[in-house]
Amino acid sequence: MSNPGLIHRNGAPHIDSVEPAFAMPGGEVKLVGHALAPHDLRRPHVQFGDTAAPVIIGSENFVLARVPNDVPSSNVSVHVNGRASNERMVRVAMPIAENLHPVTSPAVDREGDLYVTFSGSRGQKVPVAIYKVDTNYTVRPFLNEMMNPTGMAFDRTGHLFVSSRFDGAVYRVAANGTMTTYAEGMGVATGIAFDTEENLFVGDRSGTVFKIGRDRQIYVFATLEPSVSAYHLAFGPAGNLYVTGPTTSSFDAVYEISPEGEVTLYYRGLGRPQGLAFDIDGNLYVAASLNGKRGIVRITPQRRAELVVSGNNLVGLCFTPGRAVVLATTDAVHHLWWDIQGRPLL
Repeated sequence: MSNPGLIHRNGAPHIDSVEPAFAMPGGEVKLVGHALAPHDLRRPHVQFGDTAAPVIIGSENFVLARVPNDVPSSNVSVHVNGRASNERMVRVAMPIAENLHPVTSPAVDREGDLYVTFSGSRGQKVPVAIYKVDTNYTVRPFLNEMMNPTGMAFDRTGHLFVSSRFDGAVYRVAANGTMTTYAEGMGVATGIAFDTEENLFVGDRSGTVFKIGRDRQIYVFATLEPSVSAYHLAFGPAGNLYVTGPTTSSFDAVYEISPEGEVTLYYRGLGRPQGLAFDIDGNLYVAASLNGKRGIVRITPQRRAELVVSGNNLVGLCFTPGRAVVLATTDAVHHLWWDIQGRPLL
């Protein structure tokens, strides 16, 4: 009787799966299969389309490769001793705007236009605070006069609300870029989110989540451990608020806060969790590290976590019309077709 393992070793390399199958340029993907490395311990050759990819680790059963810069979504293959494997598709995010400075998730309006900050360092006055990227990926200045814009969210009327970690205020911005102060005195104001009743929640990274009623009355909604960078907020399908706030730990948590302000631990085990968003099936997506790998982590309603997009320097994400997602890094935003429908924010 033949030995299946010997058949694999004597045959061409074969890729069974790619983990994850979605990535940012520079992200790491794991190719799992058989006969993926030469017997003399040399590294295999990996290609994304016609472009060679750096190989980090090569072995008989898996290869860890880095997605080359400037490659589109491509079929990946492994080449060993002049023989090529089958191909597997890796969808790669495409940059749509660069030379920015998001510090959390971008925001999308009802027309599908994208809003991204140039937040700057604390107290830095930048020429343009928020840019607007239309559906043709044309980038235009949208708002100039704001210090350290941080979190963004739209209300039902189409007004953009923006927090400033510089002065602890939240500003309301009309479609023409006219800005007025909406609320003040919220410490180091970072992430913001609306609930279905149009109350606005603001995370003060020093340890407080504020609730601002439609009458602009401000309440202390919940208290958490202070964050070294920011709180990031998103509402789930049952009306609970979910919050991340990276600390000095490498084993950080996502917190769940009930409408009554009761804080419970939703998931622990992420490294530097930041921006987050839900899909219509109740899965939570977080820009974070999982088991030492950076990217977008999906946490199911059963609280199982999996890295689903590989990529470095990610700070947030937002779903767009057309079953796609925009991924924000520390200096750019990327578009990725993902075939996932995001949960409506209001």
